[in-house]
Amino acid sequence: MERFLASVIQAGPIPFDCPRSLDKARDLIGQAGRAGAALAVFPEAFISGYPKGLDFGARVGVRSPEGRADFQRYFDSAIEVPGPATQFLGQAARDHHLYLVIGVIEREIGTLYCTALFFAPDGTLMGKHRKVMPTAMERLIWGFGDGSTLPVFNTPIGKLGSVLCWENYMPLLRMAMYSKGIQLYCAPTVDDRDSATPTIRHIGVEGRCFVFSACQYITRGAYPKDYAAIQGDAPETVFIRGGSCIVNPFGEFLAGPDYEGEKVLTAEIDLTEITRGKYDLDVVGHYARPDIFRLTINEQANPPVVWKISDVPEPCKDEGKTPAT
Repeated sequence: MERFLASVIQAGPIPFDCPRSLDKARDLIGQAGRAGAALAVFPEAFISGYPKGLDFGARVGVRSPEGRADFQRYFDSAIEVPGPATQFLGQAARDHHLYLVIGVIEREIGTLYCTALFFAPDGTLMGKHRKVMPTAMERLIWGFGDGSTLPVFNTPIGKLGSVLCWENYMPLLRMAMYSKGIQLYCAPTVDDRDSATPTIRHIGVEGRCFVFSACQYITRGAYPKDYAAIQGDAPETVFIRGGSCIVNPFGEFLAGPDYEGEKVLTAEIDLTEITRGKYDLDVVGHYARPDIFRLTINEQANPPVVWKISDVPEPCKDEGKTPAT
């Protein structure tokens, strides 16, 4: 499929409320589907929220009971992958027959991960990408992903992958994605700074790919009343202002950037533009110098506990018998 429509979703969830956030995601997937989108990309941490401005009661050498309670609430609103929430999202993708990339907070045992999930139009959970480098204070509340979740999926609409928020400032991670031939580069984020948009344009040019930057738009009023963020309690205060956009392989805007509230941005994607761009720039091909520079990637999972079954000898066939004399 050389031409199709794709949407980026600029919206915020209902923070710390997984069921209502899932319902909102389903409604927004429906909007993209009715617009004819074959791909819908949601922001980082859409299920169930990005705790901007919260300190979780942490100081050097000190954690407060209130901060532990904040983490408990955040943990309780996270999802297991796979699980009921992924089944719900898969059904929404299936209902509207589109590819879905969505940022979630994933929990496993006692750790949270910032994760992007990939769903096929038949509702199948294709896989996930865990953020390999949480930024600054995010490291207090999120664990680190490893090289085992750096997928690029070969789909009928193109090669699809995702890099989360400030991972896009990691040149070697971008190079890993380019080496897998990524064409549909999804960048779920909560970064609404002025510096974010030039980065997205740079990636489009550097990777000669389409880039889908989906950023949250959310105000203080969406958060619980007892949310002790430093921004204050005025409900109209904008916590994350958007800036979502779609960029082509020449760094040109096809949609956005938009800072005007929640909306679904849709654009036509023409994959032939990628080949025309690769004509003079292929950073993992004719524009590379592997005799000088080379990247080594470790895609092995690195769990902290590895169970090994030791060799156990078979029971002695003469067990219980009197030894011969």
